[in-house]
Amino acid sequence: MRRIAAGVGAVLLMLPLASCTGVPGPTPSSSSASTPAGPTATFTFGTASRPLGLDPALVSDVDSYRITRQILEGLVGVDQTSGKPTPLLATEWTTSEDGRSYTFTLREKVKFQDGTAFNAAAVCTNFKRWFNFSPALRKQAPGSSFKGVFMAHADQAPLSIYKDCKALSAGSVRIDLTQPFTGFLQALTLPAFAISSPRALAAGSADVLNQNREGQPVSAYALHPVGTGPYVFGSWDNNTVTLNTNKGYWGDRGQIATINFISYDHPQTRLQALLDGKIDAYDSVTVGNFDQLVKRGKQIIQRDPFSVMYLGMNQQVPVLRDLKIRQAIEMALDKDTLIRKFFIDNTSAASQFVPPKLSGFNNNAPSLGYDQAKAKKLLADAGYKGEELKFYYPLNVARPYLPTPEKVYAEISRQLTAVGLNIKPMPVDWSDGYLQKVTSPGDHALHLLGWNGSYADPDNFVGPLFGEKTGEFGYQDPQVFSKILRARGLPDGKERTEQYQTINAQIAESVPAVPIAFPISALALSDRVLKYPASPVLNEVFTNVQLKP
Repeated sequence: MRRIAAGVGAVLLMLPLASCTGVPGPTPSSSSASTPAGPTATFTFGTASRPLGLDPALVSDVDSYRITRQILEGLVGVDQTSGKPTPLLATEWTTSEDGRSYTFTLREKVKFQDGTAFNAAAVCTNFKRWFNFSPALRKQAPGSSFKGVFMAHADQAPLSIYKDCKALSAGSVRIDLTQPFTGFLQALTLPAFAISSPRALAAGSADVLNQNREGQPVSAYALHPVGTGPYVFGSWDNNTVTLNTNKGYWGDRGQIATINFISYDHPQTRLQALLDGKIDAYDSVTVGNFDQLVKRGKQIIQRDPFSVMYLGMNQQVPVLRDLKIRQAIEMALDKDTLIRKFFIDNTSAASQFVPPKLSGFNNNAPSLGYDQAKAKKLLADAGYKGEELKFYYPLNVARPYLPTPEKVYAEISRQLTAVGLNIKPMPVDWSDGYLQKVTSPGDHALHLLGWNGSYADPDNFVGPLFGEKTGEFGYQDPQVFSKILRARGLPDGKERTEQYQTINAQIAESVPAVPIAFPISALALSDRVLKYPASPVLNEVFTNVQLKP
């Protein structure tokens, strides 16, 4: 066995915390905002959409995760400055010499918010639950992250990187893998692998999705999650989710006793709510909002780019199986115009899916560039005869990677139509199951979406999107699938970096989707906020928010 000091694993992206307008200074430490009497303040945050569910194992949207991060914790946390793994519910860990077993020492005297003890048995209950998600459940909840990280569930156990979880004692647990996985510790920082109370999972029939929220089937547990985090679920009433301080929390509870998450579907209503003093902060600042906020002297925090916005293409639609058609679509897109019109300054054009600051980014990834004449010729060479392409795009939502989807759709549609493509608009309200519609098998030829990185490893970007055939792209390249699987187990270094560079180049050559931008995302803050823990991976826990007295 070799001991790994907590917080030291594979080489990680060193991410600066954020660039900032009007908010100088570093992120506060978790202890700087605490008060002996306990938290008393109320903090109201404006979100761009309602959460799709509060069971983080079965959803993957930003607004759900923002809430569950406050309620539930994982074994491993994220350092706010460096992005490295840090102790959370595990205080330290060791790994076996072959890299296939990790033993975690658990934090003592921690209880779930329902009063049950946090221990190794609880950890294994969660891991075994995720591993044993049934095919029917996975079809109902395509936001599940387990397969994207570990490759397969129990019904295809020989294909899975995960093998088993064993409680060695109440305070020690071992996770066994079938092969080395360099990004394992980083992956455990995902909200999807936060530990829920086993009692609450059972009481809420967590794997029975017989409820409905925002067009998404959910369980009773997903409407009332229970973890070990600093906040306890209070209520979920239409547009508002309320959390309250966890009086029995093992760590620092900060200043804030009550958090209200209120959703505003439109950028202008979020902006106005901030100006009217109804909210203290909001995410997904748009270009138009940005200018207005600057003129009003409001605080803006910009996150470093750690997401990719893309135009998805579904090769299950026959016309899109032709590489020339997909290449024509890429060449029809004027990325510079899209970025200039709809994204915050310093957003860069993307030619691949891995952001520039991650190892594995390929400076020479093939890009066809913007050329309408060549796009038209490719369509003619492919024998395109005006076949209809259904283009799905979301309504009434903003994401960090896509602040104004309706406007982006309109411009992309105009560009595609200009080269002769027959585009049929397919607007779908985000709350009507947009995410499920475009990531499941179906008739979506084109769609707008993006991927926000959750941990600092190239596998987090290419693995979930292109590590296997999915309903989103219908992409089938066994060679790329095999290379991604191999790269996961390589130790950090030149060979692993080169492998991901090769993977990026191969994906770019086959054009399963068109990466458009690495967006800068931004938050706006009210005057009562002194400091906000902005994070490139959105690991923003509100015990670290500092407010004026």
